[in-house]
Amino acid sequence: MSKLFRLISWTQKGDANVHNLTPITALGADTPRIDTVAGVTCTEVSDLALASVAVRLGHEHAAAKSLKSLLNAEAPDVGKALLAQPYSAVWVGPDQWMVGADTASHELLADEVKTALGATASVTEQTDAWCCFDLMGDGIGGVMELLCNVNFRAMQSGDAARTSIHHLGCFVVCGDPHGFVRILGPRASAGSLHHAIVAAMHSAL
Repeated sequence: MSKLFRLISWTQKGDANVHNLTPITALGADTPRIDTVAGVTCTEVSDLALASVAVRLGHEHAAAKSLKSLLNAEAPDVGKALLAQPYSAVWVGPDQWMVGADTASHELLADEVKTALGATASVTEQTDAWCCFDLMGDGIGGVMELLCNVNFRAMQSGDAARTSIHHLGCFVVCGDPHGFVRILGPRASAGSLHHAIVAAMHSAL
């Protein structure tokens, strides 16, 4: 679950205020939102930890070696994503990646990645900067055609692209061209992105 919280109550003990907080999703609810239209499901993903990696100049070889050790695979190339456990990764720019993992077991993901890469790369916490929606179902090709200009029907498993959805900079990761795509967008605009996805589902299906 996201590390953002809603204040549900507070009490005062002496001079100190004691807050009772509960975590909320990017859409501001206690549980992830799930929408289904004609066999296609849009699921809000609230248990994804994220960390960005930017390799420092002159450390490319050492960073690639350390990142490979962490991911247990080569870091994704241009336009590619690594879909694996416990770590996933998406290429976001030259010598730059977004690394993901389950929050439950990797809440301090950025610290883990920084420890693994040391001085070879700059690592920043991104978990609460992004929202994530998974689309699953046989009709996602038509939905994606309405959402963005990515040629999703030509994508294969492990392909990734950066595009604009509803005027928002997003990442599209293809898990299965016939049934699964993950969309990452700015958390501050999670409501707008979700609205665009569901509207496209209703229009295309």
